[in-house]
Amino acid sequence: MTDDTKTAANDYRDTLFLPKTEFPMRGGLPKAEPKWIERWDEMRLYDRMREEAKARGAKPFILHDGPPYANGPIHLGTAMNKILKDLVVRGHQMLGYDASYIPGWDCHGLPIEWKVEEEFRSKGRGKDDVPGDEFRAACRAYAAKWIEVQKQGFRRCGVEGDWDNPYLTMNFESEAATVREFLSVAMSGRLVRGSKPIMWSPVERTALAEAEVEYHDRKVPVIWVKFPVQGEDFSVVIWTTTPWTIPANQAVSFNPNISYGLYEVETVMSEEELGFAPFAAPGDKYVLADALAEAVMDSAKVSGFKRVSDIDPKGWTLSHPLNELSDFYKHDVPMLAGDHVTDDAGTGFVHTAPAHGEDDFLVWIANGHTASDIRDIVNEDGVYEHPELPEALQGLDIIRTSGKKRGEQGKANQEVMRLLTEAGNLLSRGVTVIRDAHSWRSKAPVIRRATPQWFIAMDKPGANGTAPLRDLALKALEDTGFVPPQLRNRITSMVADRPDWLISRQRNWGVPITLLVSPDGEPHTYALPEDKALEVNKRILDAIAAEGVEAWFSAEPAKFLDGIADPAGWEKVTDVLDVWFDSGTTHAFTLRDRGIIDEKTGQADVYLEGSDQHRGWFQSSLLENCATRGMAPYKQVVTHGFIVDSEGKKMSKSLGNTVEPQQVADQFGIEILRLWTASSDFTEDLRISDDILKTNAESYRRLRNTLRYLLGALDGYDEAEAVDARDMPGLERWVLHRLAESDALVRKSYAAFDFKRVMSAMLNFCGVDLSAIYFDIRKDSLYCDAPSDIRRRSTRTVMALVLERLLAWLAPIMPFTTEEAFLMSHIAGKADSVHLLTFPQTPDSWLDAAHAARWEQIFKVRRVVTGALEVERREKRIGASLEAAPEVYIQDTSLIEAFDGESPADIFITSGAKLIEGAGTLAAYHLDDTPGVAVLPKKADGVKCARSWKYFDPKTADPAYPDITPRDAEAVREIREAN
Repeated sequence: MTDDTKTAANDYRDTLFLPKTEFPMRGGLPKAEPKWIERWDEMRLYDRMREEAKARGAKPFILHDGPPYANGPIHLGTAMNKILKDLVVRGHQMLGYDASYIPGWDCHGLPIEWKVEEEFRSKGRGKDDVPGDEFRAACRAYAAKWIEVQKQGFRRCGVEGDWDNPYLTMNFESEAATVREFLSVAMSGRLVRGSKPIMWSPVERTALAEAEVEYHDRKVPVIWVKFPVQGEDFSVVIWTTTPWTIPANQAVSFNPNISYGLYEVETVMSEEELGFAPFAAPGDKYVLADALAEAVMDSAKVSGFKRVSDIDPKGWTLSHPLNELSDFYKHDVPMLAGDHVTDDAGTGFVHTAPAHGEDDFLVWIANGHTASDIRDIVNEDGVYEHPELPEALQGLDIIRTSGKKRGEQGKANQEVMRLLTEAGNLLSRGVTVIRDAHSWRSKAPVIRRATPQWFIAMDKPGANGTAPLRDLALKALEDTGFVPPQLRNRITSMVADRPDWLISRQRNWGVPITLLVSPDGEPHTYALPEDKALEVNKRILDAIAAEGVEAWFSAEPAKFLDGIADPAGWEKVTDVLDVWFDSGTTHAFTLRDRGIIDEKTGQADVYLEGSDQHRGWFQSSLLENCATRGMAPYKQVVTHGFIVDSEGKKMSKSLGNTVEPQQVADQFGIEILRLWTASSDFTEDLRISDDILKTNAESYRRLRNTLRYLLGALDGYDEAEAVDARDMPGLERWVLHRLAESDALVRKSYAAFDFKRVMSAMLNFCGVDLSAIYFDIRKDSLYCDAPSDIRRRSTRTVMALVLERLLAWLAPIMPFTTEEAFLMSHIAGKADSVHLLTFPQTPDSWLDAAHAARWEQIFKVRRVVTGALEVERREKRIGASLEAAPEVYIQDTSLIEAFDGESPADIFITSGAKLIEGAGTLAAYHLDDTPGVAVLPKKADGVKCARSWKYFDPKTADPAYPDITPRDAEAVREIREAN
């Protein structure tokens, strides 16, 4: 053996290209992520994104942020919501848009006011003990504190935005803008004042909108009450679950289409049987719906009765069941016809108290009465209060508003039932469970109570004959895109059926209803000529812009009326606006006043919130903008579901199944939460658990390892090494085709907010196309081919193209990891951050369906070969696949032709391979899903290459390098000469 040969037989490790990178295998996300956020803040990343997008003339894309309440730390739901928005914004930025994002907060309203009340109560001061200005200052400070906490929480989630300039509904300019929008509605003629039943919270002493209540089951008393028919010896019987409303009764409703009968009691159950004496007595006569008579008699413990005759209640006048108790109840009780009366439950008659029920109010008005005729006997605390009420009822509460039993039944129901019993008009009583409205904040039941309130009319034409608000809103919804599309029907039905928008609240912390009411009871927007009303509006707006809402609360009417109208007799409205009106106007001061969209015609591209916002923010924004501009404020509405545990149960601290964002950040890193968000079908409820997060952590590991392998494989890569696509081998051109397919899918999916599809495509591309196929096949070329070899250069060129695209495609979902990888990559010089890039353009020529179909045929055969070799390894007949040289029998000649110009052994990662036309032997390996392909594994002949471990014929060796293949010898010579 010559000296040269000895040298050749030495270690070849210095001639192999082994991937090398400083990109670590483990991300260390919990510690690394905050440092990346610091870097982005230092480099003013958000501002840079805006500047560079504008410099390239990018089209704006606007996601308008729905404001969370500033009243506590973020939770998993708010974190997921913000992450989804970040995926939308980052995705569209990468698509080439100028995708700005201004975060915001809802700072007024009951959630904050309630918390501040609790703080004052803990110090021994009730709400009435605290001056209004002090209370509002405390609310402002409370909101400011939580805004900062939430801001840090959302920032930790990797959400990029204009965090230095968020919108806050409590900023003076925001409050002034909200007032401006309200006064615009008032000037449009859509504002009305009326006294009709609305949901009222005695605990919070304020009106509530539908969006501020939730429905729960509760146990309530149920009573059957007799209303004597004047001039007759019988009574009409009603049924109700609200005994406390009987003192407010003003009528009884019936349905002319119901069959009624006069029934006489013959026998009743004995006191011995029951343990109490029934209220019914033989000879009593009741008028009942025929369909319900038996059920009523059964409830009254009547054991025998007869139907006396048909009967028509039209035109009757009744006496109030408390008629003998007080002169207050000696009024006539008319019978009113109403379609809301049915005979599927109750008695076929409905006790009607117009002050305490919407149907009651409507039937009262429909029968020629007015709102001013309504008897209002319940005050803001939910307590009976009226100078003519009998002493026995004065001051009784309907619901307990304080103490440990807050929200439980007060004294009113029991006392009313006692008085009805004494009057002889209680027929029966019991207990039932109903599903009723409760305050979302206090969790206490609400009542229906008629009070003077301000409404935005849904069906009243606007000024100058403009269409009613309901018509405008329904038309706007037709023109709006929805994701998922079926939810268009949900909000459309809500708008079609909703009553007038109740916008007044009896609270301290909010934007005031800035109306001055004339001595005639008209708001200044109607009472004054238009030019003078506009001047008053300007004074109001200037004051609030300078001093905030306190400028209204502290002022007298004369401040705004002097020189315009005599202020004598004018009153200032002290109610505040529904907080949904506040949030419904955020587009005005966030997007329009900042010049982000056109004042009159502009729309945000998308609003994205949870499904509950179809009756909340989506709807209030729609109605407000339709009332002021005649169109929706958005082009698209995207809706996400709620978070549940792995079994589909709602998250609850009492169940111990909650997951906190900080907990995920500390244990896994927030990027795992982002992966979970992107991988879930957010249009449905999203399931989460520790196991689900671990699954996403595994997905992250696979993606990170793909990036790491590419970075290592591209160590030292230079553009001079690149090969034109036309000159690349077939496998590389197949990868380019897959890149082109993936590029189209990724772009389409980001544009459609389909992040789950992006994640599925990326995991499949990285796990199958790259790791299982391309990297596996080409690692030999990458490690062992000569640097100048066209195949190796093509491999590195394709890997560079893959890495560049993967970093961009994954950047919206994995902003931290892609930034880390980008700064270590060959394209780091293109920008200071991966987030300043856009998706790379992919040449149309890369897309080659015919070529891809050919390679699918090759991979079809490869799967059978791989399966056969797995069996050989399992049976320990071979170690590595390079020890094999299989014979592959193929019946379909087109499959053989697909390999034309390709090396089957390279594709199979074996030292040799033969493709043979035919069926093969019975002993050959085959797969049921790939008929016509059979593999006979055979061991490779020759000797094992000391460098690439391929088996080869030693007779073909280069004499200078007899222990390695000729290919390896050529590579070694080139490398050693270069060094």
